[in-house]
Amino acid sequence: MQYSTARVEREISASGIEFDKGSVYDRLCKLTDVRKAKGKQYSLETLLMIILMAKLCGEDTPVEIADWAKHRQDELIEMLHLSRPKIPHHNTYRRILAYKVYVEEIERLVGEYNQQGEHGQVYALDGKAVRGMRKKDKASGEYLLSVYDVEQGKVMSQVEVGRKENEITKAPKALKMVEIAKKVVTGDAIHTQRGLSSQILEGQGHYVFPVKENQPQLYKNIRSLFAPEYPKPGFGKIATDFQTARTVNKGHGRIETRTITTSEMLNLYATWPGLMQVYRLERQFEWRRNGRCIRTSCEVEYGITSLSRKQACPLQVLKIRRCHWGIETGLHYRRDVTFREDAMRMTIGNLGKVMASINNLVLALIRQAKFHNAAQARRWFAGHIPQAFVLLTTPFSQL
Repeated sequence: MQYSTARVEREISASGIEFDKGSVYDRLCKLTDVRKAKGKQYSLETLLMIILMAKLCGEDTPVEIADWAKHRQDELIEMLHLSRPKIPHHNTYRRILAYKVYVEEIERLVGEYNQQGEHGQVYALDGKAVRGMRKKDKASGEYLLSVYDVEQGKVMSQVEVGRKENEITKAPKALKMVEIAKKVVTGDAIHTQRGLSSQILEGQGHYVFPVKENQPQLYKNIRSLFAPEYPKPGFGKIATDFQTARTVNKGHGRIETRTITTSEMLNLYATWPGLMQVYRLERQFEWRRNGRCIRTSCEVEYGITSLSRKQACPLQVLKIRRCHWGIETGLHYRRDVTFREDAMRMTIGNLGKVMASINNLVLALIRQAKFHNAAQARRWFAGHIPQAFVLLTTPFSQL
C-alpha cells in the first residue's frame, strides 16, 4: 500500500498527534465526550483510535482489543503520545462503546466520511439483523438499514429500524442522508413503495425494484403481461415490444442461466411514479457432478425500473439487479463472518449499534487502502501497524 506525498493542511491534536484535516482522527476529535473530567484517564479519540487500529489488525471483541493493545503497549504509547504507561482495561472499551458515545454521532461520522472520494452507480438498500444484540426476551436482534455503495464498498448511511417491518418507514430517512442524483437505487420487494420511488425521482435518481404480492395490482399486471399466450384458432398473437437478454455463469459446481425480458407496454396504464420499464427475470440453476446433472431449480422475479430503454437495455437492467446482491457479499457477509458480528454478545447499552457502525467504517478503510479481501487486509495490517495509524490520520484524497 502506497500513500501520496502530497499533503493537505496538517494539524496537531492536544495529545501531540499530527493528522490531516478530514481524516478519521480529525473527526474522532470532534465527537462529544459525555464523561466527567474527574477520573478520565484517556481521551475519547485515543480510545477509539486503539479500537479502530485493533479492528484493522483482526481483533473484534473488547477483550481481544485490550489484549492486542497490551501486547503492543510500547508501540502504541509512542504512536498515540500516551501520557500513562498503562493500556486501558477491556471494560473501559466496552463501557465507552456502550454508554459514552452517541450512536447518532458515530453513524453520522461514518456516513460523512464514506461519502468522500469516488462513488459507484448503484446504491443497494437493505436491512440486517444484528443477532448479537438479541436479548433473552426477544425473538430476534435489532435491525439496521443501510445504503451501500456496491462498487466502492462503502456504507453511505445507516439507520436503526428496530424490526424488519419498519424498513418501509425508515428507508426514506436513510436515503435522505445520501446524495442520489444520477444513481440507481436497488432494494428488496419490501422497499417497492410509491413514496420511496417518488423520493428517489425527486432526488434525480433512478430505481430498480422487484415486485411481489405486497403490491398486488402491480404484481398481477406484470405477471399477466409476461404470461404465455394461447391464441384461439384464427387469431394471431398480440404484438409485444419484449426485449430479452441472457447470461450464463459457471462455478461452484453449478451453471446459472439468467434470462431477463423487459417491456414498456404498461407505462401508459400503470400509475406507479416514474415507471419506464417492467421486467421478468428467470434464474435457472443446474447442479452438476462428474459431468452429470444431479439437480435443477428455477426462480422467477418480476420488477420495475424508472430507467428507460435508452438509459438501460435489458442486459444493463440485469446487471444492475445483480449488483444489489453486492450488499450481501460485500457488507453483511463480511460483518457476520470476517468481523464475527452476530457471534458477539453486544446486549449492553448501545454496544451493538456502535460496533456495527465501526465495522462499516473499517470495511470502507480497507477498500480505501486498495484491498478487496477484508480478511487478507486485516492480516496485512496486523504486521504493519504504523500503516494502520497512517490510514486513520489521512483523508481519502491523500491515498
